[in-house]
Amino acid sequence: MRKILSIDGGGIRGVFPAAFLAAIEDNLPHPIGSYFDLITGTSTGGIIAIGLAMGLSAKEILALYEERGPEIFEQDKGGGRGLFRKARRNVQGAVLGPKYDPTALRKALVDTLGDRRIGDAKTRLMIPAWHPQTRRVYIFKTAHHARLETDYLSLAVDAALATSAAPTYFPQHVTEDEVGLVDGGVWANNPTGYAVAEAIGTLEWPKDDIKVLSVSCLEDIFAVGDQYSKASIALKATGFFMAGQSYGSMGLAHILTGDVGGAAKEKAIYRVCQAAPDGFFSLDNTKRIGQLKDRAFVEAREQKPILKPVFFAEKVPPFTPVHQLKEKTDA
Repeated sequence: MRKILSIDGGGIRGVFPAAFLAAIEDNLPHPIGSYFDLITGTSTGGIIAIGLAMGLSAKEILALYEERGPEIFEQDKGGGRGLFRKARRNVQGAVLGPKYDPTALRKALVDTLGDRRIGDAKTRLMIPAWHPQTRRVYIFKTAHHARLETDYLSLAVDAALATSAAPTYFPQHVTEDEVGLVDGGVWANNPTGYAVAEAIGTLEWPKDDIKVLSVSCLEDIFAVGDQYSKASIALKATGFFMAGQSYGSMGLAHILTGDVGGAAKEKAIYRVCQAAPDGFFSLDNTKRIGQLKDRAFVEAREQKPILKPVFFAEKVPPFTPVHQLKEKTDA
């Protein structure tokens, strides 16, 4: 069996998958990342994926959101002044450019990931980003195939900042190699289908051997009237794009694994996705971190008996990359 973990994007709502995985991990003898052959994630899900692939526990990553989230989204100060800043940021994001300075996010990621590079990952990894200059897909990957000769040298922090540089929220991230990148959510907010394509097409894993755990950052439920006016669509644009891309990605994963309409001999795709009222959990509202954890722990309690025999009965074999980093030596 080959096991894949996929984590959606969603800003501070990444608390949900981080807390869900931390709750599952509580009953495991090893870090949860060691139970998967391939881990992928986009935007906030990319940050979680990178941390898990580097050997961090889900609990450590959850702490990053809880302790540094308010600072990253400039909500560590309350009161009227905080409300004024929020209103100013909303106008700035809609008209003038990115709402947030990435300095706090960068510092939090450096404190968490240090100087690790993609090649330090203990698990195969793929992190979607987007190159706006050429309008091309840009995916950071470990050297899990002979042709992947470049990305393993990249800083893990660069990949994390690039995949989470969401338009209107953060400016594009310029990497160590002077490449300007933005959030992978532009094209793959839910990367599940692309991870399955990587598994079958690049890694040549038999489709019948693949099991996928796909964890969302909640799904907003909203309604649009019969008249699809420009105004109504504009207000829901992000939700429309995220939902449409996610359903397409999941459909691709089901088709590629053969898990379609009960046709597969065994279930291949396990999707964890809670519905939420539209607008209740915004991508940058850190005031609802506690409620996100609440939902995640309840979900984990229900999912443990289902997921444990499929994904967590035993660790996967160690990952040996084709191309490896040179050993660090003392100067």
